[in-house]
Amino acid sequence: MEARQATRPPTEQDPDAPWLARVMHIAFFLLLGASLARFLLRHPWEDRSPWIVALSGALASLYLLGPVVGTRAAPRRIAWLSTVVAVWIVLVVLAPSFAWCAVPLFYTGLRTLPPRAALGLVVLLTAFVVFAQVQLAHGGWDPNLIVAPPAVAAIATGVFVYSDRQAARQRALIHDLIRTRRELAAIERREGTLAERQRLSMEIHDTLAQGLSSQQMLLQAADRTWDSDPVTARRHVRTAESIAERNLAEARRFVHDLAPADLAEGGGLEEALRGLAARESADFRVDGTAVPLPDRTQSALLRIAQGALSNIREHAGADTAALTLTYLDDQVVLDIADDGHGFDPALTRDPGLRGHGLRAMRVRAQQLGGTLTVESAPGEGTVLSVAIPLTP
Repeated sequence: MEARQATRPPTEQDPDAPWLARVMHIAFFLLLGASLARFLLRHPWEDRSPWIVALSGALASLYLLGPVVGTRAAPRRIAWLSTVVAVWIVLVVLAPSFAWCAVPLFYTGLRTLPPRAALGLVVLLTAFVVFAQVQLAHGGWDPNLIVAPPAVAAIATGVFVYSDRQAARQRALIHDLIRTRRELAAIERREGTLAERQRLSMEIHDTLAQGLSSQQMLLQAADRTWDSDPVTARRHVRTAESIAERNLAEARRFVHDLAPADLAEGGGLEEALRGLAARESADFRVDGTAVPLPDRTQSALLRIAQGALSNIREHAGADTAALTLTYLDDQVVLDIADDGHGFDPALTRDPGLRGHGLRAMRVRAQQLGGTLTVESAPGEGTVLSVAIPLTP
């Protein structure tokens, strides 16, 4: 990891620490300009002055090429850095005041070279800074000349290493966050797909499947009585035709928004339940003061009523059935009762024994924060009750 990071191109566009790159680049040119100005002020014009000015310009030009060279392959970056350091060393030998340009070069070397080579370059630059400081002292002894440059080099190296490690941690964290977001998005998509499949299965069970089952029973009854009681047989056929018509309307509704066709006719939940009860020869009544219900609640209650009446028709052997819609202060309750032969409610815990209907009803109620209860016993009929809260 460190080797990979250390060979990153020394460019101002580096996304890891752009502020540090800008600071070091600005510092380099400021130090280079200040060193040149100091030399020219203290040495107005000497034989070496043209070389100092030319080398300063060359060093500035080479350093400006850093962002361009930083996009090249590693050998080209290393060759560029070697040229920059070589020009700087010549400048330091000719004019020791250019030594402090080494600090930005520390940063560039640490970002361009592998760790060991970068540390070797730091040691080399530090040695030349010490040499330059001794030259500027004109032979005078000062411990700071020996201690200060290595201390500055150590601080500069420590700042770089710390910032580079922090950048690496941030990159790893961002990578983990992006991966986690993608995983969560994939999970949400899978959950959404499963929920939609479940919803579609309930819609198909409560409409098309039940309608087709009713048609099958009616047509079988018509076939049995066709010769002995043609009037009854034709009545069964007409009823089957009516159910087929409604199934066709439901199928078309699936293509649009999956709302129950009875509700789409505009009469509201009470009218839809009243029409359903009439078709199934069941009683219907409303208790309490009606309040507006969300579309999802109306759709769920109607689908539950359709499923319950279908179960009564196919399994209960009931003579009568009744639907009661009750508005309470905090919830709406739909009761479906029949006087059929009933069953053991414990069987509803076994999906293989009771089929899909009751499970679908219970899921519909739970999706709206409601509950579904079944009260029954063999030979004593059945009461199915669903309660949906009026507020979320």
